Formats: sequence, structure tokens, C-alpha cells
Amino acid sequence: MYRSEDHRTYAAPNENGIEASGEQSAPDIWARVKRRLRAELGEDIFASWFGRLELDAVIDGCAYLTVPTRFLKSWIESHYTDRVLTLYRTEANNVERVVIGVRSTAGREGAASRRLPEAPRPSASTNPSSIPMGMPAIQEAKPAAAPHSDDRSDASDLGGAPLDPRLTFESFIVGRSNALAHAAADRVAQAQNGQAIYNPLYLHAGVGLGKTHLLHAIGHAVRMQGRRVIYLTADRFMYGFVASLKAQTSLAFKERLRGIDLLILDDVQFIQGKQIQQEFGHTLNALIDAGRQIVVAADRPPADLESLDERVRSRLAGGLVVEVGGLDEALRASILTTRIEALRAIHPAFEVSPNVIAYVARAITANGRDLEGAVNRLLAHATLTGSAITLETAEVAIRDLVRNREPKRVKIEDIQKLVASRYNVSRSDILSERRTAAVVRPRQIAMYLSKVLTLRSLPEIGRRFGGRDHTTVLHAVRKIEKALGEDNALSDEVELLKRMLQE
Repeated sequence: MYRSEDHRTYAAPNENGIEASGEQSAPDIWARVKRRLRAELGEDIFASWFGRLELDAVIDGCAYLTVPTRFLKSWIESHYTDRVLTLYRTEANNVERVVIGVRSTAGREGAASRRLPEAPRPSASTNPSSIPMGMPAIQEAKPAAAPHSDDRSDASDLGGAPLDPRLTFESFIVGRSNALAHAAADRVAQAQNGQAIYNPLYLHAGVGLGKTHLLHAIGHAVRMQGRRVIYLTADRFMYGFVASLKAQTSLAFKERLRGIDLLILDDVQFIQGKQIQQEFGHTLNALIDAGRQIVVAADRPPADLESLDERVRSRLAGGLVVEVGGLDEALRASILTTRIEALRAIHPAFEVSPNVIAYVARAITANGRDLEGAVNRLLAHATLTGSAITLETAEVAIRDLVRNREPKRVKIEDIQKLVASRYNVSRSDILSERRTAAVVRPRQIAMYLSKVLTLRSLPEIGRRFGGRDHTTVLHAVRKIEKALGEDNALSDEVELLKRMLQE
């Protein structure tokens, strides 16, 4: 039995890791957490952001919470996750982290065997302006062939996501930065007789560079061959597994997942929880051993997925790992040209000169989504004012995109490596339990820089530093903040580290 500091009694988890009913069940604890939130934040804030926040399950010390919309999920994660965790631990100190997901209407009515609707297929009247940018050429996509009547893997039994019919190989623009990733994806998709190749294929890239487009394109091509495909985000995989545990259908969940020809998993960096990671690892092994194809995407290479089990990372790294590079200027110009030509089919008067396209391609370097925003601003200017698009008007229209370009994204792993090198210790020392002064101070500086230079939460930073508690990270941050105000030499040293990391 678990006991908190005030000696309330809680039910121990059952064999599936879910808390069984007892004196204080998981729903009872969650109800008290919500009461604490209401009392602390006030009725207005609570009703706006937490009224529809629900507990799904508690597994391996992780509370899985759900909300009905992605907007609520993003807002709570950005502003209140640490607060929710702190209040949860006040009521149940065995809970070490919280994960927030988006629930579907179907998800509230059934377990992992529920069916979700397929994505609509495009018709001849498909609006080209509605096709997402990222990396694709903006043109009408060809509809994918219908799956076999017994293909239950398409966004169905496992809570998978439907494939976007607009994201195909035909609508993907190839440039130097993504040519290898495109070639590998095409080779996997065209493999004959279902023979797995480059297994698993692991694509990694930053936001808006086209990795998800390639995943959908592979799925369409393989399904057109009549083979069974499922596309899952990390969130859907986790909540599908949790739902199967709650409904006691985990065996059926595993059998269905292992019975497909192609598993596509996106955003694998978000997979958390010991049991879920174990199931993910078992699934990888089963599919690879059976000669089934696996395609995985993440925002970093396998070696940097430190929240994942080492055996899973090793298995992912054992296939073909390809980075989808940043968009070079020529590729950005091609994307802009294609997008503008697609819009001219709807707005014939929308004219953009090659000089303006070249200017926008030079000015916006982050990702395809920013390029989409630039084209939308140019279109709005042309249609709302009726004036021609010149270099001057283009500069004004995209000013916010140029000014607000994100600085270099700093990774916690980079911080750890630089600090370790600077203070003549190893990165493993920083992640270890060693408490000598030669290790503690660099560790605290690395934690402080991780909090200041990244968007990671305190619990996430703690996990990246050897599985430490978020309170340990908070103590380190406060200690370094105090020391910086008292020690000019340390302040100069930390500022130098900041500049080195951001350059």
C-alpha cells in the first residue's frame, strides 16, 4: 500500500499497473486534486481550463489525463503542468509525472477496439489552397486506393490516425536537404512482396521540414498495394495501450498491432511510461522478427531519446537513420512558387514576381509552415488592397515572420556535453548520483541552463538528468540564480556558456 505524508491510505496498483479500488481510489484522489486546483486558481480559471480535464488511468507512477481539444492540451502543458503535478503529489506521492492527451468522442464510449472514421478522400474540386505546406508541392493529390475489406488497421482498432490523402509522394518537393530521406522512404514504400527493407526506417527532423509528409506518403503507397497499414502518433499509441489495460483487452491489442504489414509511428520522442515503453519495445521486436516493416519519426536521433529505454533506442538505431535537413534557399523558392501557382487557380489576379519570391525565400529560413504563412500574407495583401505585390509590400507583409524567427534550438544533451567539457567531468558524471563538489556544481549549472534555454518542464529536465525529481531541479535553479548575483566570475562563466550554446 502507498502512504502519503499525512498517512492517507491509497490502493496499490494491480497486476496491470492500474490502481485498484480501495479506501482511496484513483478517482477519489483525482477529485481531491481538482478541488485543490479550484481553491488555488479560483472558479473562473478552473472552469475555463480544468473543468474538462479528466483522469484516464494511473500506470507506473504516471497519471494519464485527458482533455477534449488540442488547444486545451497545449495551454495546460505550457502553463500548468508543474502545478498539477505538485498538487497531485500532495495527494498521492507515488505519482511522479502527469501526461496530458486529447480524448476522442469514440474513446469515451469504448476501449481499444473502437473504430474511427477514415479521412475524406479528395475530389476533383479539391481546393489547392487547403493543402498543407511543410514540404509538399501544392497540387491536387491523387486519392489513395481503397484498402482491402478486411484491413481493419486504418485508423480503427488501435485508435490510429487516418492518413491525410493530400500528403503523397507526388505532392512532395525534393531538394538537396531531403533527397536521401525521400529516396529511403520511396524504397521502403515500393519494396516488393512485403519484404521489409531498412528496418526500421527512422526519420528525424525539426518542425515543418516534411517528415510527417513522408510518413503519410509511405502509408498511401503501401496501402495501394493492398497491404495492411496503421499510422499512429505517440499519443495514440500510449492511450490505446492504456485503454486496453482498463478494458482488459491488452492481449487483443497486442495481437492486432502485431498482425499488420506496416507500422508507422510519429513523434516517438513523446512515448513515456515504463510499461508502455516495454510494450513498444516488444512490438518493435515482434514486427521486425516477423519481417514486417516499421517506419518511425522523431525530432531527434535515437541516441538523443534519453527518456526511452536503452534497448528500444538500440533497436531504433539498428535500422536506417536519416535526418531530414533544413530547407535550403532553392528548395524554399520551389515551395513558394508551387504554392503561389496553386493559389492562382483560385485567384487569377494573384501575381508574385520572381524577385519577390527570391526575397521571401532568403528572408524566411525556419520551415515550410513559415513559408505557408508568408504566402497567405501576400495573398491577403493582394486581395484586400487590390494592389500589386512589390518588394516593399512583401517586406511589410512578412515582417513578423522574419522578426520572430526562432533562435537556434538548444538541446539538453548539448548543454550537458558543453558543461561537462568546460568543467572537466564526463557527461555520465553529471547524470550519476555522485555528490562530490566537482560534480554537483556543474550538474546544477547544467540544470539551470536547461531551464533558461529550453522549453522543457522541470519534471522533464529531471528525467533527462538521471531520473531526478523536479524539486531537485528547482533547488539547483534557485541555487545557481542566487550564486549568479553574488559571484561575478560565475556570472561571466554562465553567460559565456549561454553564448556558446546559442551560436
